[in-house]
Amino acid sequence: MDETIRVLVVDDHFVVRKGVCALLLDAGDITVIGEAGDGREAVEKARSLRPQVILMDLKLPELGGVEAIREILAERPETGIIVLTAYGLEAQVLAAVEVGALGYVAKTAEREELLAAIRRVARGELCLPAQLTRRVLGHLHARSAGRASEPLTEREAEVLRLLARGLSNQKIAEELGIAEITVRTHVSHILGKLAANNRVQATLYALRAGLVSLEDV
Repeated sequence: MDETIRVLVVDDHFVVRKGVCALLLDAGDITVIGEAGDGREAVEKARSLRPQVILMDLKLPELGGVEAIREILAERPETGIIVLTAYGLEAQVLAAVEVGALGYVAKTAEREELLAAIRRVARGELCLPAQLTRRVLGHLHARSAGRASEPLTEREAEVLRLLARGLSNQKIAEELGIAEITVRTHVSHILGKLAANNRVQATLYALRAGLVSLEDV
């Protein structure tokens, strides 16, 4: 990605928040543009600062992390949100992904893992650790029953199948022998037809439609 990724860090613990900011300090393509210490402040900072990616703790005062994610994405659905929290909160992580979070990184993760997650989510890609992917998608698949507003074209179905397997736009373009900008156009059309806000929701449709199985994702 050529331009700097603008990041908002949300955590109610000052030391944790500053620690995360310090980890991102020397990443040349990532800039922390703001911090928030509670869910309500996170919504306000997301509105005023317009970050591309938000690192979001879920156990927040004033407004819980899941509800803050819901409010932020209602206003700015293009925002990529990564849940940054401790293990043992699977139910909350599932809820966060269900309302539109694209990624999850444990607070104990290595710096390079965090940086890679930010870069992936900034591209609109799903970023969940392998041990959670099937449980998250299986949970949401069982609870969701949406339908496309109009049929996907054959090419759009091909793109969706690869998207659901976790391929980036660049990899999809290479696989299909088309330009990356064409892939972005297809993805935009797919999301529009499915009334989906992100790749997580598009992947759920692919599961329901039988384009992929849980073994593929």
